[in-house]
Amino acid sequence: MLYLIEGPVGAGKSTYAAKLAKSKTCALLNLDEWMVTLFSPDRPGTGFLNWYLERKRRCVEQIWLVAQTLAGNGVDVVLELGLVTLAEREDFYTRVDQAELELIVHVLDAPKKERWRRVQQRNQEQGATFRMTVSEEIFEIADNAWQSPDAREQRLRNVLIFNN
Repeated sequence: MLYLIEGPVGAGKSTYAAKLAKSKTCALLNLDEWMVTLFSPDRPGTGFLNWYLERKRRCVEQIWLVAQTLAGNGVDVVLELGLVTLAEREDFYTRVDQAELELIVHVLDAPKKERWRRVQQRNQEQGATFRMTVSEEIFEIADNAWQSPDAREQRLRNVLIFNN
């Protein structure tokens, strides 16, 4: 079983994914952890978005290979991949279908004002789910990129929506 955790920035995905993985005794693969570990030291001062998107693509590719191996060995996997657009999720769904794996999608959301408050708090406290400082500019870019699952996606996929 694969559990895909998605939602806009600040919705509580990392906290939720960690709790889900622990409660179901699953492996947890989190894109932000990979990005920070592999690429954070090389982050440019300008041109961040293009730099980020290329590295995100590479990380998602590698995470998918690891997830397939784990699932093939009978290990359930919680994935937090930052698939913010319908097109990204549809590409992922195709992979899951081709691998003949089961998938449940958990989408978390909260009002924008609350999500920004959480991001600011996470930036300041740098607790368990802190991976990198998220500026207001990056928050807005990420927020504007997020596409909630529409009725069709929800109907065709096992999508559970949680207002967090």
